[in-house]
Amino acid sequence: MKAKYIIKACLSLLLVPGFLFFASCSKQDSSFNVSGDCLIEALELDNEFVGTIDHAARTVVVAVPEVHEDQLMTITRLDLSAGATANYKAGDKVNLNTPVVLHVVNGNVFQDYKLTVKHDEARILSFVLNDEYIGIIDQEAHTISVSVPIGTDVKALVPTVKTTEGATLTPASGVPCDFTDPVEFKVDYNTASATYTVTVKEKANPVVLYLGLAETVAQLNPEEQEAVTWLLSNVENSDYASFAAFAAGRVKTDDLKVIWWHFHKDGGLEGKTAFETNAPEAVDVMTLDRLKEFYHAGGSFLLTRYAVNLPYYLGEAECFPNNCWGQKEAEAETVGGPWEFAITGHTDHALWQNLLMNTDAPDHVYTCDAGYRITNSTAQYHIGSDWGGYADRNVFHEKTGAVDIAGGADAVVAWEYPRTSEHGAIICIGSGCYDWYSVAGADGTEYYHANVAKITENAFNYLKGK
Repeated sequence: MKAKYIIKACLSLLLVPGFLFFASCSKQDSSFNVSGDCLIEALELDNEFVGTIDHAARTVVVAVPEVHEDQLMTITRLDLSAGATANYKAGDKVNLNTPVVLHVVNGNVFQDYKLTVKHDEARILSFVLNDEYIGIIDQEAHTISVSVPIGTDVKALVPTVKTTEGATLTPASGVPCDFTDPVEFKVDYNTASATYTVTVKEKANPVVLYLGLAETVAQLNPEEQEAVTWLLSNVENSDYASFAAFAAGRVKTDDLKVIWWHFHKDGGLEGKTAFETNAPEAVDVMTLDRLKEFYHAGGSFLLTRYAVNLPYYLGEAECFPNNCWGQKEAEAETVGGPWEFAITGHTDHALWQNLLMNTDAPDHVYTCDAGYRITNSTAQYHIGSDWGGYADRNVFHEKTGAVDIAGGADAVVAWEYPRTSEHGAIICIGSGCYDWYSVAGADGTEYYHANVAKITENAFNYLKGK
C-alpha cells in the first residue's frame, strides 16, 4: 500500500517545474510498478536452512527439523532488490521463537516481510473408516481409537486419513485394511516421523447421540460436520445417527441420555412460516413420535442454531424465536475482534463454568477471535415492546414455558426447559456466536473459540446428571 501512495506523489511532482529529478521513482515502462524495488530475493539461516518466499503474502518461511533450537539463528544469506536495505543483514542473529519482521527499504518505498520457522511435523490430523466411523486421536500417545457398530466386518475397512501437508503415510489412505488386530500407520515428513497405533473396537450403546438429516457424517454440511467430528473425537460413548435410522429403531437407546441436534441452514430461517417453507426436511423429522417418546421417558435434548425450534413440535412452546438471521457459509464475514454474549444474572449456571473468560467482562462469554469467519446464524428471542410479542422476560417465560439463561437487556440467546416428572430437560442455544466451522481458519488466535466446545461439553454433563 505504501508504494501506491508514493507513485501518486511522483506522478504529481513530475508535472511541476523544478521536481523533474523525481522521475527516478518509476520504471521506464508505463506501469510504474515499484514493488520489485523492495523484494527479498533469497534468505538462508545457519548456512543450511533456506527460506520459502511468498511475495504476495509478504512472508518468508524457513523449514527446520522437528526438534530444533530457534532462539539464536544466524542470517547467513539475505539477498535484496538492487539498492534496497533492511533492518537485518547477513551475519545478524535472530530469535525466531516468535515471528520477526524484516523491513526492506529502497528510497522512499518499503515492504515488510514476516519471517517464521516451521518445524518438520509428522502427524495424523484426522482418521475416518468407511467415511463414517471417526477415530479419536491421542497426539501424545500416538494412538487412534475407532468405534464401530456391533457386528461390523472389520477385515476390509477403508481408512481416509488426513496428515501434515506433504507427509507420506504407510499404509496409504484409501487402501482397505484388516483391523482385526491393531494396525500401525507411519507418517514421515523430512526429519519428522511418527507411528500411530489404530485400534478398532465395537462401540458401547450411546449415551450422547447426535441426530442429523444426512445418512452419514460425510454427507453433512461443513458446520454440522465440524460439530459431529468434535463430538465423536472427544465425548466418550457418543455416536452419530440419521433421523431416519432413529425413526426406524436402528439406534440402541438403552443407555441414551442426551440427543444433540445442531441444525444449520444457509441464509437463516426467520420465524415459523419461513422455517416450515424453507426447511420442510427439518419439520418432517421434528414431528417424529420417537423423539416425543424419548423426551417423555426422561430423555434430554441439546438444541443449537435452528434446531431450537424443536420444542414447538414437542409441545413445549407456543411460539418460535422471533429474531433470526444468518449468512451463507461461502459468504461468511471475518470478525474484527472477539464476539460475545451476555450471561448477566446467570454466571453460576453449569453451562458457563470453566470457560476462557475476559477478566474485564466477567458476565460475558466470548466465543471467537479476530480473523474468525462466521455466518452469524442466529435464532433468538427479542425482548422489548418495540417489536411486540415479548415486552419483558416475564412475557417470554409465560409464552414459551422456558427459563432464560443467557442474553442482554433486549435478547434471550440461550434458554432452558427444566426437567419435570413428565419429561426430560432441554437446553437451547440460539446465539450467532455459537459457531463451529471457520472457513480457511482464523488469521489470529483461536483462544476464545475453545469455549464453544467447552459449553457443549458442559451441556452434556449437565443434562446427563439431571
